[in-house]
Amino acid sequence: MDINNKYSLKGFYRGKTVLVTGHTGFKGSWLSIWLKKLGAKVIGYGLDPYTTNGNFVVCNLENKMVDIRADIRDEEKLKYIFNKYKPEIVFHLAAQPLVRLSYKIPKETYDVNVIGSFNVLECIKNTNSVKVGVIITTDKCYKNKEQIWGYRETDPLGGYDPYSSSKACAEILIDSYRNSFINPNKYKEHGKAISSVRTGNVIGGGDWSKNRLIPDCIRSLYSNKKIEIRNPNSIRPWQHVLEPLYGYLLLGKQMYFHGVNYSGAWNFGPDFESIVTVETIVNTIIDKWGSGTWIDLSHKKEPHEATLLNLDCTKAKTYLHWKPKLNIEEALAYTVYWYKNYKNENIYKLCLDQINEYSK
Repeated sequence: MDINNKYSLKGFYRGKTVLVTGHTGFKGSWLSIWLKKLGAKVIGYGLDPYTTNGNFVVCNLENKMVDIRADIRDEEKLKYIFNKYKPEIVFHLAAQPLVRLSYKIPKETYDVNVIGSFNVLECIKNTNSVKVGVIITTDKCYKNKEQIWGYRETDPLGGYDPYSSSKACAEILIDSYRNSFINPNKYKEHGKAISSVRTGNVIGGGDWSKNRLIPDCIRSLYSNKKIEIRNPNSIRPWQHVLEPLYGYLLLGKQMYFHGVNYSGAWNFGPDFESIVTVETIVNTIIDKWGSGTWIDLSHKKEPHEATLLNLDCTKAKTYLHWKPKLNIEEALAYTVYWYKNYKNENIYKLCLDQINEYSK
């Protein structure tokens, strides 16, 4: 495969209509900001923001893009939006993204993550304007054997918990659509390409989800309470949100020009040095915050969560020339800075500054 350097990202995305599902969420808001910076016309489709202090809200994104509030499971509404705005590129991020919550609402988790993805794929298939569909899943879609080496895109799928298995189901669904309706071998007939992307534990400013390590830490630090953690020895592939988003943007560009060669599954994970324990993350956050302590509340009745998961990103490094830019110290510095300043600074500008610094 030959990388096409005809356009920079800004040159490519400028003026293009891009639909982002889940735009009100953590990753979706950051992606929308970056696309706006690149000059794209951004159409957002998602539920109301989870909190009033999330990245979407404090950046006032509802007034900076087309902001549509609707459920990804609403097939007719989704069709209407595709037909009205005629996007060229689709980034599908809308999801029920939490492992622990999936134990409490398994049906909703499967409905959103599988049927929601089905609805998006149907719209991509049936909307002539769409050339590229990038479907975001997770590293947890792999059948995790707790092995020390990273999983490759061709490794078996699986999922112990409802969230992980719902994303594995979504991956099978995507592959089926790629084979049945958007086959790369018939690219000249339909002119479309779809890919799935799998990332590790993404961190960054503006995530306030429950039962996620970074938001839990920040809430405790702001309240001057001990940080309560579970499984301090669990090892995760931590990465700042800008790392995978950069990969998505690169992939979207290459799929637009070379859909045959870039359709498929892609891993975007951190380098080995950023695959560290929960305890290491918490101690680093406390150090960068300037105060705080933590307590281990692990017990055997906790729902099962994987203790070791790693991605092999050779494919993205080789064919997209993508690679992580931030080590774990830098990723946490970006993250803590957002949380320490979101109440007092222009956060939209802060996000743009971090994107600019990252993009150098």
